[in-house]
Amino acid sequence: MENETLQTIYSRRSVRSFTGELISRDALIKILRAGMSAPSAVNVQPWSFIAVTKREVLDALCEKLPYAKMLGKAGAAIIVCGIPDKDEVFSRDYWVMDCSAATENILLACHALGFGAVWTAVYVDEERIKDVREILNIPPNIIPLNVVPIGIPKDKGKVVDKFKEENIHWEAW
Repeated sequence: MENETLQTIYSRRSVRSFTGELISRDALIKILRAGMSAPSAVNVQPWSFIAVTKREVLDALCEKLPYAKMLGKAGAAIIVCGIPDKDEVFSRDYWVMDCSAATENILLACHALGFGAVWTAVYVDEERIKDVREILNIPPNIIPLNVVPIGIPKDKGKVVDKFKEENIHWEAW
């Protein structure tokens, strides 16, 4: 039997089809706690999260974001944002990586709790950044990296084994 944590990692998949049921505040707190447990360069934590459960806001994001149409049936969304000027050195250079680590923790927490989720990119597309900024009233010093729609999966789906030994190089290149 595989370790439970590894099994969660191996079986996580992107879910794009939801039942429309709401996600509770308690579940979102657990998911956000997982996001904030991610590593960051010198522990600066250059992130900010927006949790959305209002249907009209999810629909507005759905309308503007071309690859996030599943928001129409999502029960919630988390927008992972970066704060490049949170400190003088590290956040400027590492906010994307730090927020990406937080996003992966969010995706894994969703899966561990029985929810489906998918990473939909906002950054680096200037139009998407502008639209998300306007809809959510995000100040200019904070950059939306992605929108993670979350919901009850409509179907069980299939787990894909992504392991490819040919991508591993041992000892020397």
